[in-house]
Amino acid sequence: MAADSEPESEVFEITDFTTASEWERFISKVEEVLNDWKLIGNSLGKPLEKGIFTSGTWEEKSDEISFADFKFSVTHHYLVQESTDKEGKDEVLEDVIPQSMQDLLCMNNDFPPRAHCLVRWYGLREFVVIAPAANNDAVLSESKCNLLLSSVSIALGNTGCQVPLFVQIHHKWRRMYVGECQGPGVRTDFEMVHLRKVPNQYTHLSGLLDIFKSKIGCPLTPLPPVNIAIRFTYVLQDWQQYFWPQQPPDIDALVGGEVGGLEFGKLPFGACEDPISELHLATTWPHLTEGIIVDNDVYSDLDPMQAPHWSVRVRKADNPQCLLGDFVTEFFKICRRKESTDEILGRSTFEEEGREIADITHALSKLTEPAPVPIHKLSVSNMVHTAKKKIRKHRGVEESPLNNDVLNTILLFLFPDAASEKPLDGTSSTDNSNPPLESEEYNLYNQFKSAPSDSLTYKLALCLCMINFYHGGLKGVAHLWQEFVLEMRFRWENNFLIPGLASGPPDLRCCLLHQKLQMLNCCIERKKARDEGRKTSPSDNVTNTYSGDAGKSGDQLGPDNLREADKDKGEVGKSWDSWSDSEEEFFECLSDTEELKGNGQESGKKGGPKEMASLKPEGRLHQHGKLTLLHNGEPLYIPVTQEPAPMTEDLLEEQSEVLAKLGTSAEGAHLRARMQSACLLSDMESFKAANPGCFLEDFVRWYSPRDYIEEEVVDEKGNMVLKGELSARMKIPSNMWVEAWETAKPIPARRQRRLFDDTREAEKVLHYLAVQKPADLARHLLPCVIHAAVLKVKEEESLENISSVKKIIKQIISHSSKVLHFPNPEDKKLEEIIHQITNVEAIIARARSLKAKFGTEKCEQEEEKEDLERFVSCLLEQPEVLVIGAGRGHAGRIIHKLFVNAQRVNSV
Repeated sequence: MAADSEPESEVFEITDFTTASEWERFISKVEEVLNDWKLIGNSLGKPLEKGIFTSGTWEEKSDEISFADFKFSVTHHYLVQESTDKEGKDEVLEDVIPQSMQDLLCMNNDFPPRAHCLVRWYGLREFVVIAPAANNDAVLSESKCNLLLSSVSIALGNTGCQVPLFVQIHHKWRRMYVGECQGPGVRTDFEMVHLRKVPNQYTHLSGLLDIFKSKIGCPLTPLPPVNIAIRFTYVLQDWQQYFWPQQPPDIDALVGGEVGGLEFGKLPFGACEDPISELHLATTWPHLTEGIIVDNDVYSDLDPMQAPHWSVRVRKADNPQCLLGDFVTEFFKICRRKESTDEILGRSTFEEEGREIADITHALSKLTEPAPVPIHKLSVSNMVHTAKKKIRKHRGVEESPLNNDVLNTILLFLFPDAASEKPLDGTSSTDNSNPPLESEEYNLYNQFKSAPSDSLTYKLALCLCMINFYHGGLKGVAHLWQEFVLEMRFRWENNFLIPGLASGPPDLRCCLLHQKLQMLNCCIERKKARDEGRKTSPSDNVTNTYSGDAGKSGDQLGPDNLREADKDKGEVGKSWDSWSDSEEEFFECLSDTEELKGNGQESGKKGGPKEMASLKPEGRLHQHGKLTLLHNGEPLYIPVTQEPAPMTEDLLEEQSEVLAKLGTSAEGAHLRARMQSACLLSDMESFKAANPGCFLEDFVRWYSPRDYIEEEVVDEKGNMVLKGELSARMKIPSNMWVEAWETAKPIPARRQRRLFDDTREAEKVLHYLAVQKPADLARHLLPCVIHAAVLKVKEEESLENISSVKKIIKQIISHSSKVLHFPNPEDKKLEEIIHQITNVEAIIARARSLKAKFGTEKCEQEEEKEDLERFVSCLLEQPEVLVIGAGRGHAGRIIHKLFVNAQRVNSV
């Protein structure tokens, strides 16, 4: 051996037989944990108050130790209490019974409704449990149990710890513990036994007292009387069917407009099964002395109807199936699907006669096709387009994901104007499409970034939800979306405004899909105005917001770029001379060619104010108060201007990215300014056309009055006169305003290049809609669905008036507003919101279940009804509720009747 040749290494081979064994190490680790947690000695706390075990706060500390390679977890459970005097607490009291033994004798908390099983059995406020760390591990053999118990006994003796120490043995589900508590000259053993069947002699009080007395081993004769607290618990499981009011939805009734009480656009609500599974009635005799009552195998004084205390608790069904929760959850599942609409419906759906061309994916080709013949009458039959015919042709009517009746009902719900003889020519939505700013409803759609609750987007979300749940699932969703996109194209091509959308530019507080539909409506409005050659008077178009010195206020100058004050009745034509060089940029000209040549081109060549003054004024809206032009004294006219192009949030983001990429160089800054001043240039050209001979100062006085500063000065003759000049920022060299003014030509708005190309923007929107997969669609509309679910929960809660639910709804709204404002919220956070909504639905369903069972609506006396409602609300929120008047009270009589009815049903 190598060790023989190296004597110095022999010291390492000496076996030390005094080394601690695994058992000793285990005891040492237990002692170490008890010392770390400062559980040494005895410090008495305050006497326990009644109900403190349930109302108080329980905390626990855990650590892990091992016996050889077997891991145990050590957990300290304790009731948090207000600290008493520090000196008294730290002082170790000698020859005093340990706190836990005093707690064993306390009768204030004999039956805590919600507590650890050891607290319920022994009434302890503090204890330590040693249990196998892994859930599937168990200490089964008797020798191992005894070894652990002896380890505990030694550790308690060595440390002087007076907190009871328990060891969990057998399988965890059996909740079997053995333990010990040591004090000065006293020891308490905690033992348990599990029996499959209770022996007959121990099923009554006299038999249990015999066991108790034999275990005490008290040498006194006769034994002092034993104090007793008795509780009988009765469990009611067989609820009769009529006690559960929720009706299952009638799916077949959908086509008739209702689905088991559901209409389109309304979400279902309630639990499909009884959310209350059991009712536990506890009849209690809290303080009795042995000998006062008789309870043996022959006779018993313990009549539950005569018990002084009745308390009730309900056991809630585990995760009851709730309609609203299922509705939203199933819709959320679409978000994880990968298929496109074409893959779901099959390519054959959109095959033309022998040509594989999808109507939607080739939407841009519509530009080159002749315009379709306008259909003067919108009807449901017109709305079921060629796609339906192709589906029928290729797959048969019965194979279509949605049958015609359901589809027509939904389309009529989404597009109510289809039922009228003529499409609505007026506004594209109802007057009260947006609720008042201060209302909670406004705040909700604003917070959730969804859509107003009477909008088309909101209704579409609810319809897709219903289709997904009741009709065809994902295929039905894809089919309805395809029909919706075709309807959008149909309305664009035939100049029919989309109903259920607020007029004006896209509302950036709403979801992107809603913004896209609003953008399409803007395009339809512009196209409609242009195609019809609409000419309206200024009084019809412009709100009277102009006073003598008012500036140009944003978007208030008119609804479209075709407004005119003059009565120019030339034919609708196209003047090539006025178009830009780019083939993609085009506009329609609403005057004859000669006028354009005379005004537009010549002014470009001459350009001076004197030459301009000789031009014929065009595109005047109305006179601007008493203001006159500075140089020739002519009245100053407000011109007809183009509106700025409406934009959705994704377009704004694209534009900001482009502007950011231009960099900070002088050239980049100049180019950025040119891009941003397109609207300014257009307004300058309109102003020049309406006010021949005007100067920049005149334009600034109308457009930005704050940049024209007037001061009173004394002239040569000594008179006070007003003298005006441009502000400092307008006098900066190479000012963008000056540069734009010099390049601007006197061209009225109707002949300018359009700031907003409605045709191109509409095709972009239609293409965007067409390429949306069902998953993308579900992501867009999920805020609307959550918004609808929260409104539904609020509506249902208002009928029940449950205070705890009000708080939870506020938390849901707060949580949702944070999550949904991000562009791509995490799935986990969305699931949390849906789970919270389902929980609230279950609570409301439980309230209704209990109200039905206790018959709160049947109470004739108002006072009794209020008491019952209070009792039911307490049952929902508290672990156990005291029945006022016990068996003789109003609630007690109802509970007794429930048990009697259940017994009758069982005995039949």
